[in-house]
Amino acid sequence: MKKVTVIGSGSWGTALAVMLNKYGHSVTIWSYKKEEADRIKSENENKEFLPGVKIDKSISVVNDKQEAVNNADIIITAVPSKFVRQTISDFEPYIKPEQVIVNVGKGLEEGSLLRLSQVLEECLPNCKICTLVGPSHAEEVGKNIPTACVVSCADIKTAKMIQDEFMNESFRIYTSDDMVGIELGAALKNVIALAAGMNDGIGFGDNTKAALMTRGLNEIARLGVKMGGKRETFTGLSGMGDLIVTCTSMHSRNRRAGILLGQGKSLDETLKEVHMVVEGVNTAKAAYDLSVKYDVDMPIIKAINDVLFNGKDRKEAVVELMLRVGKAETDW
Repeated sequence: MKKVTVIGSGSWGTALAVMLNKYGHSVTIWSYKKEEADRIKSENENKEFLPGVKIDKSISVVNDKQEAVNNADIIITAVPSKFVRQTISDFEPYIKPEQVIVNVGKGLEEGSLLRLSQVLEECLPNCKICTLVGPSHAEEVGKNIPTACVVSCADIKTAKMIQDEFMNESFRIYTSDDMVGIELGAALKNVIALAAGMNDGIGFGDNTKAALMTRGLNEIARLGVKMGGKRETFTGLSGMGDLIVTCTSMHSRNRRAGILLGQGKSLDETLKEVHMVVEGVNTAKAAYDLSVKYDVDMPIIKAINDVLFNGKDRKEAVVELMLRVGKAETDW
């Protein structure tokens, strides 16, 4: 068993900490707010982000960076995409060379358009960077509901080590050699989940949502392959699997945000009501910018950007998508 540090005390980081502790690992959670760390310790629960899941007293919850990562065998980064670079740069003085870092965030860095593993590689060039993603709601992982994910690393031995150490009766892990594909699938499905939520908020039906999900996955795969990912990756856990769970579950903050937007609420009103980071909003601009950079037609991604940032009417955006020039389904 390993000493594992989780950087980030949101719902996903907390759920992973609880699960790994249950199966024998020595776990530390780092929170960027001392008062939050103290509250979690005193209440043995993260009531703000993961209510109803008890945090065993054997899990250490700290605010000090050096204390958090000292002697850690594995460091998990569970930080929203827009905070990854600054957070990890602040930790860099305390992280040893060859340290194993497992990114579990799902997003892209706005501006640079980098995948999160690339951001980590820039901040920690001497470390072994992995990515662990898949259809995994924190609310279910924290309650030991069976879940499957996929892990990738440039060093396949490190990926297999994470597989061996983290896999248990309620958390199954597969390995992949396609870091590009699994990260893009995990990040961009959040944007499609916004559209799926808007579908529900507007009052459209299952037919519309199925079309959005299927064609949305096609767009993600087209971009992913152009960027060096493998086509088959997007039919797997980080592609189709994560898309299904995020577009259909009320656990999904991206779908919940989309519902509110579809009901006519503004983006600011929506983000305040969801009260958590909605990665699909942060990723939408980056996804569109990547489509332009790599010259990939992504009409659903463009429509979502128009609704979010350019004042496009939600129903009008759907009509425009429906009336596009006809094409073969298999056109790439």
